[in-house]
Amino acid sequence: MNRIVATPAFRQLLEELHIPDIAVCLAKIEQDFPEACADASVFLEKYQSFRKVSMAAEDELRALTRAAVEMVRPEAPAWDRIAARLLAHHFAWELSQQEAQRGLRGFYDKLRYLETEHLYGSYILEHYTQAELQAAAGFLDEARNELYSYAGLDLLLSRYVIRDHQGTALESPQEMYLGIALHLAMQEDHAVRLTWVREFYDMLSLQQVTMATPTLANARKPYHQLSSCFVDTVPDSLEGIYRSLDSFAKVSKWGGGMGLYFGKVRATGSAIRGFEGAAGGVIRWIKLVNDTAVAVDQLGVRQGACAVYLDAWHKDLPEFLQLRTNNGDDRMKAHDIFPAVCYPDLFWRLARENLDASWYLMDPHEIETVMGYALEDSWGEEWERRYQACVQEPRIDKRIIPVKEIVRLILRSAVETGTPFVFNRDTVNRLNPNHHAGIVYCSNLCTEIAQNMSPVETVRTDIRTEEGDTVVQVTTRPGDFVVCNLASLNLGRIEVTDEQAVKKVVRTAVRALDNVIDLNEAPLPYAALTNARYRSIGLGVSGYHHMLARHKIRWESQEHLDFVDAVFERINFAAIEASSDLAKEKGSYSLFPGSDWQTGAYFDKRGYTSSHWQELRQRVMSQGMRNAYLLAVAPTSSTSILVGTTAGIDPIMHRFFLEEKKGTILPRIAPDLGKGTYWYYKSAHTIDQTWSVRAAGVRQRHIDQAQSVNLYITNDYTFRQVLGLYIKAFEEGVKTIYYVRSKALEVESCESCSS
Repeated sequence: MNRIVATPAFRQLLEELHIPDIAVCLAKIEQDFPEACADASVFLEKYQSFRKVSMAAEDELRALTRAAVEMVRPEAPAWDRIAARLLAHHFAWELSQQEAQRGLRGFYDKLRYLETEHLYGSYILEHYTQAELQAAAGFLDEARNELYSYAGLDLLLSRYVIRDHQGTALESPQEMYLGIALHLAMQEDHAVRLTWVREFYDMLSLQQVTMATPTLANARKPYHQLSSCFVDTVPDSLEGIYRSLDSFAKVSKWGGGMGLYFGKVRATGSAIRGFEGAAGGVIRWIKLVNDTAVAVDQLGVRQGACAVYLDAWHKDLPEFLQLRTNNGDDRMKAHDIFPAVCYPDLFWRLARENLDASWYLMDPHEIETVMGYALEDSWGEEWERRYQACVQEPRIDKRIIPVKEIVRLILRSAVETGTPFVFNRDTVNRLNPNHHAGIVYCSNLCTEIAQNMSPVETVRTDIRTEEGDTVVQVTTRPGDFVVCNLASLNLGRIEVTDEQAVKKVVRTAVRALDNVIDLNEAPLPYAALTNARYRSIGLGVSGYHHMLARHKIRWESQEHLDFVDAVFERINFAAIEASSDLAKEKGSYSLFPGSDWQTGAYFDKRGYTSSHWQELRQRVMSQGMRNAYLLAVAPTSSTSILVGTTAGIDPIMHRFFLEEKKGTILPRIAPDLGKGTYWYYKSAHTIDQTWSVRAAGVRQRHIDQAQSVNLYITNDYTFRQVLGLYIKAFEEGVKTIYYVRSKALEVESCESCSS
């Protein structure tokens, strides 16, 4: 590594540079990327075009890195890694200057300083001895910085490493991962705690697993809200609606996204205290959600993010479907939230078989008043019987609209705005492993969560005197306020065909996520209670297209479907086994008795009949399960960039493009491009979406929650073709659909659920 740099252009470069240790860095680059370094003379010319007389070492490094960035092109992808190496060298040099100025000698000194400056939580030093922290520092491996792409390292350094109040970075990428690992392992048994610190550090620093953005950003810090997203059921009362708005504001304040189910809220013109026509309907309340999202930004970085869900039979549906469209009355718009529709099976059957059939939109409050039940509280055959009874009941007022008109509104909005998201409620509840304890009304902001929900209820209000002061206390029943604890396996870095390799990394990730539940500083007590009751996690994946390309599998092929069927079954098996073994060690979640896990119905519903699955079934029934829900595939829009892989389960948008960011150009290039993968990276909008829907159906069998499934369409798609994709998804058992991404439409990416 310390040999003389041989390339003449590199020798000339060394003569011009005044940067400490740059010779070693360039020698390693030449050694690792010999083919790219054949262009060193061009690289030198670019550098010289940026260089100025008497530049400081810092500016020389910046110019050198910029020159490498401009060398990146599809036929020379290695320059992306070279640029990342130079950026890492630059950052390490600057960090060393800051450490020297502050007199920091080693990792332990740095932790003490960061705690004193209130940049690190005191709990790290309280839980670990100096000897343990010094031993943990031995795990640091700076060579792992060589795994980064330029865009990934740039994102990590700008957003995730700890900085002081003046914006000066005080933590290296590897120290960041070790700090997160120390936090996640701090409540483990002291005898094995450092072993788990090492395991968590390795899975993160080797880029095998990414934790969700809030976990990466907040673990080790004084305020450690570690969860990505929350889901609330909005009650049909003034007090309840404003409580849900208050909950959204508090979640948004600390960087969480939100899913809100509005299906219980009475429709426009409904009765209030017996006065007919008094209710303003859900749109007015959703506009308040929209205003809250804008007013309460997420840590000052971006505005709040919220998806609002409404049932396909709700009387306010037509107006709801036009919330984000550009036509119509702007007073009925909410452009900053994300609408989603909850569909029963009946709707898709009619859309497939009889578009001219009538669809009945009704008021949930009127149904409960007349029929004595809440229609939204049932699903499947029971829901259909109740729906038909409501249709036949003359006392219930109805908006009767042909199915094709509802479909037209849905598709127009989808093509124009990318929304509404799709939530297939019967499919979700049919496969809900905890249906004995509740119902799933809707999903979260990014449509991958499917967990039991129920509204917070007011029990009573007490006025009393405490120490001479009058106190008003509102007592509430907490309900099920869903929390999303997310992480993602990087399928581009894991040997997915190796059962033992998959088992090891899944077991480590499940344990880390389970620890998040106990360590999390939740923004609301309702969230903390539900988190503790269900202990739900959402282990997902990123690098899906990366994985296919590495294995030279074409997206539009039966080989793709067969391959991912085996991969996701392997992941599911490992996750269930890990959670069950954790239950044996630490105890099951409280609602395990009566669940599909306990009865074995979970395995029957998915056709897991082989001997090794039956052995696991018996093990689960005997040991229990630590977590009520296990798998959920989030979008991973930003964290996939961190680890240089493809986002979630999506195909790539382009093999190569340049992204402008804050006045600079970032090269974005498909991972491992040029290693026999080029023709296996077909861009999203050129793929037959039927294959994507079929693949989603194959994966769904092995995922107990849901997936952030995007559909990519072009201007050539007709409404009927888009409808065909929705119906195909219903037929394949896909639980949710996220965005419809039209080639002519730019839609926002979700960062709350990035994992």
